[in-house]
Amino acid sequence: MTTSFQGGAAGATLAGCAALLLWAFLALLARLAQPLPPLLLTGLAFAVGGLLGLGVVAARGRLGRLRQPWPVWLHGVGGLAGYHALYFAALALAPPVEANLLNYMWPLLIVLLSGPIRGLHLGPRRLAGVGLGAVSAVLLLAGGGQGFGGGSLAGYAAAAGAAVTWALYSVLAGTPRLAGVPTEAVAGFCLASAAVALGLHALVEPAAWPAAAQWPAILLLGAGPVGAAFFLWDVGMKRGDPRLLGTLAYATPVASTLLLVVAGEGRLSGTVLLAALLVVGGGALAATAPAEAGR
Repeated sequence: MTTSFQGGAAGATLAGCAALLLWAFLALLARLAQPLPPLLLTGLAFAVGGLLGLGVVAARGRLGRLRQPWPVWLHGVGGLAGYHALYFAALALAPPVEANLLNYMWPLLIVLLSGPIRGLHLGPRRLAGVGLGAVSAVLLLAGGGQGFGGGSLAGYAAAAGAAVTWALYSVLAGTPRLAGVPTEAVAGFCLASAAVALGLHALVEPAAWPAAAQWPAILLLGAGPVGAAFFLWDVGMKRGDPRLLGTLAYATPVASTLLLVVAGEGRLSGTVLLAALLVVGGGALAATAPAEAGR
């Protein structure tokens, strides 16, 4: 089954690039929506993104493509809702710049997990790239400069969990069982993720509701990084050039971090700058490794 949201390979690659651009704003918009509980923010953002996506799918007369077997729903909802709940928790519990960069270990983890899950050869260059990313994580945890106490520790753990969750979601999406799922199904995944997150919010988080000043950030989150970006990424990964998209993905943490700094949500210390360079360098090294086995 193919997706009708895609054009040619070049257009699909541009769609993936647009998703990366939208994700650069994810951390900043999430911080601007604070101090909402993470599950509430996740649910509201997904509700906005899901409703917008559903409107597009309905207008095209393709609501039937939302019917998918339960493993597809488990993958889609678990990946989308799980990642964003962990990511928003990390931004709320840890210094945002450090947590954001630790979360952006997911491009390197995608490279690492592609071996056992997709049967792709890694080779020394890709493994070296993963190693540089690991060093950046150690630097952030050891030298963040804003404390490594109980709250920060939980935030860093949530950021690491978010990275693992998104890497698994992305790698599994390219397996034979999931590669043919149409992009229209993403609208359903977003709405189901909203229901799961809001239900968990009612059970485990204190009751809360956004103030008027927080709604613009929530609406922008749902329309962009927690909405359109998923549709664009799905098109890019299935029909575009994954090598180019994989390389460009490592620029996203730098852009995201700079946006946080410019907005006054963090500071660009020497440790943070070095960690960002290691993430980008390691990712570029891994993404540009030869495709042949063993090299």
